[in-house]
Amino acid sequence: MAVTFSNLHTESGLKSLDDFLSGKSYISGNNLSTDDIKVYAAVLKNPGDSFANVSKWYNSVSSQLATSFPGKAVGVGFGGETAPAESVKAEAADDDDDLDLFGDETEEEKKAAEEREASKKSAKKKESGKSSVLLDVKPWDDETDMKKLEEAVRSVEMPGLLWGASKLVAVGYGIKKLQIMLTIVDDLVSVDTLIEEHLTVEPRNEYIQSCDIVAFNKI
Repeated sequence: MAVTFSNLHTESGLKSLDDFLSGKSYISGNNLSTDDIKVYAAVLKNPGDSFANVSKWYNSVSSQLATSFPGKAVGVGFGGETAPAESVKAEAADDDDDLDLFGDETEEEKKAAEEREASKKSAKKKESGKSSVLLDVKPWDDETDMKKLEEAVRSVEMPGLLWGASKLVAVGYGIKKLQIMLTIVDDLVSVDTLIEEHLTVEPRNEYIQSCDIVAFNKI
């Protein structure tokens, strides 16, 4: 049979609960149950020695809950008054009137959405990765003018390409090759395309026989 408790925040309510718990350890039966949890939630705090039965029961429930919820509690309080149900419903209705989830999109909203999308794409491009590349550029023979070869290489210009330091390295039989560093923006420059469509085609192939990628590292 269900038991009813009222006004457990008052002394009269606590007196009623204290009398009920006389000779009992729990609200229902001999073990902690959901009935204890419900009543525990309605009791604001341990009433102390004024209501010894409630105090003992309160401590028992607290200790068992502590093992189930080991997190450190700092305590919470509640202030203000509860709004009447009618008032809450009325406010919700007003909010619904103001919120149009499926209304037609205005021109201004469309424009703002397009601008946001463009901004996202622009930011994505700015975040594009870069790579550092070491390139071997080989001449046709020992009679190739290496100064003109390097000028031919550096004459290639495109967005996302930056030529760096270079040096001549002996290959053998009086032939030297050009080793040159370059930095590229990955989304804008393909090293394979740079070699096949710019460095080893006319007019630069007058000096350049071939190119090889020695090192390729993400920055």
